[in-house]
Amino acid sequence: MPVDHSLRNTVIFLAIFILAFFPSAFHLLIKPLTLPFEYLIRPPYETRQLLPTCACCPPAACYPTTTTAPPTTATAPTMSWTQKHITLPSHSRGTHLITDTVTSSLPEIASYRVGLLHLFIQHTSCALSLNENWDEDVRADMSDALDRLAPEDRKGDLYRHSAEGLDDMPAHIKSVLVGATVSIPVSEGRLALGTWQGIYLLEFRAAKHSRKVVATIQGEKK
Repeated sequence: MPVDHSLRNTVIFLAIFILAFFPSAFHLLIKPLTLPFEYLIRPPYETRQLLPTCACCPPAACYPTTTTAPPTTATAPTMSWTQKHITLPSHSRGTHLITDTVTSSLPEIASYRVGLLHLFIQHTSCALSLNENWDEDVRADMSDALDRLAPEDRKGDLYRHSAEGLDDMPAHIKSVLVGATVSIPVSEGRLALGTWQGIYLLEFRAAKHSRKVVATIQGEKK
């Protein structure tokens, strides 16, 4: 019987088309031919463990029984806050060391293992800073240097604002230059200041003024 070449060509074209564009369908077509070989190759009595799955997290069966559970809220460290208002001793113009005043006013520092002390002075004619805590000449030189940067305007040529005297506007300028806050680390119940570091109150008014500081401690308690 003569071979129908057109039918053979059509079958070959369809096979190539399916193989190129539908490989998964091609695998299904040849599955019956390869099935006996799979049974010959597969080990006898093969078992497969199916683990349950969910969309949000791995199942418990995915982990060994010795996995340590995460710490509970009862054992996890928690952050604590303490805030107090401190009234500093009154001082006239100058740079004054107030480290002892701050620490004696905040015995709560001793209860913190690690944290941060933030000091904020509630005035615009003085400032807070950290600097050398041993030689008084450093504090005197600091005051003199700031006086040169923002001198009093005795001739009335420098400033417009002078409602409270010649030291009024220079005090505001110095306050901006130095700043109203300092932050100090707390470590094992103590301020982690350097050996030669101290907390300064820089008073820029000639007359004595009462100054208030907001002290905030944030950290982990012992």
